[in-house]
Amino acid sequence: MKTAIHKSSIPESQIFTVKYLEEHYFDPVWHSHSEYQLFVPLEGTGTRFIGDSIKNFTPNELILIGSNLPHLWRSDEAYFEKHAPLKVKGIVIYLQESFLGEHLMVKDEMLQLRNFFKKSSRGLEFHGKVKTTVIDMMKELLTLSGLPALIHLLKILNLLAETKSYNFISHNEYIEPFKKDEADRMNSVYEYILKNYRKKINLNEVADLVCMTPTSFSRYFASANNKGFSKFITELRVKHACKLLTETELSVAAIAERTGFKTLSNFNKHFKDEMKKKPTDYKKEFLQILS
Repeated sequence: MKTAIHKSSIPESQIFTVKYLEEHYFDPVWHSHSEYQLFVPLEGTGTRFIGDSIKNFTPNELILIGSNLPHLWRSDEAYFEKHAPLKVKGIVIYLQESFLGEHLMVKDEMLQLRNFFKKSSRGLEFHGKVKTTVIDMMKELLTLSGLPALIHLLKILNLLAETKSYNFISHNEYIEPFKKDEADRMNSVYEYILKNYRKKINLNEVADLVCMTPTSFSRYFASANNKGFSKFITELRVKHACKLLTETELSVAAIAERTGFKTLSNFNKHFKDEMKKKPTDYKKEFLQILS
């Protein structure tokens, strides 16, 4: 996972852009951009990082990313293996808040849409019937161009602006884009974390990567991520454990070991603190949903 760098996605000649993605893995760069991003992964699994939120992702989740909100869909390690037959697919729409013109966006008719964009500063995850409908509409949008495409986009935005079937993702808003001069520093930190979180992580080693003392690094990391370094690692491990609980037949003890926890009791405690239930209950509830 790399530090958020600013990226721009809309050509100057277009009001918005919609893309169909098909790659070996999703863009592995932790980034932000001024454009609003509506995204649905159609194939692929991994971990998503949005603002200060960490969560496993699976196909057909519908996410709106607000302007300057840093994010990353990190594909599972299997997708990065050489000659891996795995592929990821998705649809993404990019647009600016003023895509219809600043003079029009201040009109009364646009109040609901303005409020909708404001809410997206923390990221929005949609669910229920509206999610299914909008994903189908995004697929149809890929086949359109010109004015019909713009009208179709407005219908999508109207549905999303009206619905109450959504959850906020990040606890914090991210108003300003990440500064470029922080890119190298945070890039090395996130890369180290993602490669090593399944085993013991030495705070001194991570601090050395960015030429900081452990104390200074801890303050810096907490400020940048809205959570302490230890909390971040624990949350990442627990989310990986959730994935193993639902996708494998491994025992709870084996999962605890594979996700970097020192003891089974330590794993059970942190899992319950994070997920508000025991690992065994989490797996049982998941299986009940499937049955």
